Amino acid sequence: MKKIDPAILRETRYITLCVFVLSVVMQCVFLCIGKWDPTVLYGNLLIGGAVILNFFLMGLFIQKAVTQEPKDAKKTVKLSMFLRNVMMFAFLALAVILPKVFNIWASLIPVVFPRIAIAVAPLFGKKTKETSEGGET
Repeated sequence: MKKIDPAILRETRYITLCVFVLSVVMQCVFLCIGKWDPTVLYGNLLIGGAVILNFFLMGLFIQKAVTQEPKDAKKTVKLSMFLRNVMMFAFLALAVILPKVFNIWASLIPVVFPRIAIAVAPLFGKKTKETSEGGET
């Protein structure tokens, strides 16, 4: 097995931190509006963990793809997207099928947390692809 690229680990840690912070904020919102119960926590933990795993697996597949020929890399990326979408669908289906265990809203909202983390990364001095390659900011 190949060594995991340090950039994948660094970015996964960043996503994990952001998902954690946004999850705490979401828990507080549910508490403030009087809708908090353990199902909110369980839904948040289930999907929060799933989105972190999804991001990490994406990084591993990309690490593999960059070492391949373009044709094989394209297949690897497509397979990655398919498998990760199936995984996310399965986790979300579980949350919807078991509403007495997982709050549906607390399970759906964390899906966007990684996108928020990526969008705010430049505000915290994280370089984007364009700035690290000398392109426009």
